[in-house]
Amino acid sequence: MSNSLDLTEFHWLLAIVQSIDVGVVVLDREYRVEVWNTFMENRSGRQPGEVHQQSFFSIFPEVEQEWFRHKVESVVTLGTPAFTIWEQRPYLVRFKNYQPITGQEEFMYQNTTILPLRSTNGKVEHMCLIIYDVTNVATNKQQLQTLNQQLKHLSRTDRLTGLNNRGYWEECLQHEYARHRRYQSMAALVMFDIDHFKKVNDTFGHPAGDKVIQVVAEVVREQIRDTDYAGRYGGEEFVILLPDIDSSGAMLFAERLRARIESLLVTYEGQSIPFTISLGVADLSHQTDEHKQLIERADQALYLSKQGGRNRVTCYQGPS
Repeated sequence: MSNSLDLTEFHWLLAIVQSIDVGVVVLDREYRVEVWNTFMENRSGRQPGEVHQQSFFSIFPEVEQEWFRHKVESVVTLGTPAFTIWEQRPYLVRFKNYQPITGQEEFMYQNTTILPLRSTNGKVEHMCLIIYDVTNVATNKQQLQTLNQQLKHLSRTDRLTGLNNRGYWEECLQHEYARHRRYQSMAALVMFDIDHFKKVNDTFGHPAGDKVIQVVAEVVREQIRDTDYAGRYGGEEFVILLPDIDSSGAMLFAERLRARIESLLVTYEGQSIPFTISLGVADLSHQTDEHKQLIERADQALYLSKQGGRNRVTCYQGPS
């Protein structure tokens, strides 16, 4: 009766191993295949008879032998399972992804478990490798991360120009100001606006004005370094934060930008729109109590450029 029950249980276990939707492979200590379930057969296209007693590494040459052997040896030595997750290693064996929902993925993402199998003498002479298809989980998480990154970018970006919006570049300015207070680092702020912009709108129309603003933003992107922060202050007014640069370096940058804009000729619906910009520069060399003072000083310098005839750069010189 006992033997009959044991055989029945064995039959059930075998049926379960064959039908569950995970890969099950049993390897001996020489990494030869002893058990190969239906999941493995379907995903690999190889029958159990083809792979029996074959080296796991000859069946799957993409497996990093040194890493896998080290993983298995720790399982044998400690007698405890080991795990891998797709975020650290996308897959152990490369299977094509056949799931219709996540068909855009080229391969199956996998989590794996390596279990020690003790013989009747108590020694670990076989290992059971279990492979889980987690492509749906991986794809969903990656899509969510991509969406979050896009939302983060949108929350920081001015829609018309693609530059940083006021909230974000002011955060960056606060960060640079804190760094200056702590490490005495330098930073400069360039503020500029488009001269007689109302006249551009009145003469050529608001869509043409938007085109001018967008072209200016493109030029700014061309001129700045990767470490600079360019943003829109509002309307036709822009700011550029230049970390680790003093007013003399910022003046050179601003003059280069002014000349580049002056040389532009924007066309809209067959009409040419010439325009210039006025710029103000301030840095952190003067005593400041908060980051907003740098904005105010750059704005004061910009006002002087406008008073002086526009299409020019003025640097804040300190309290008069």
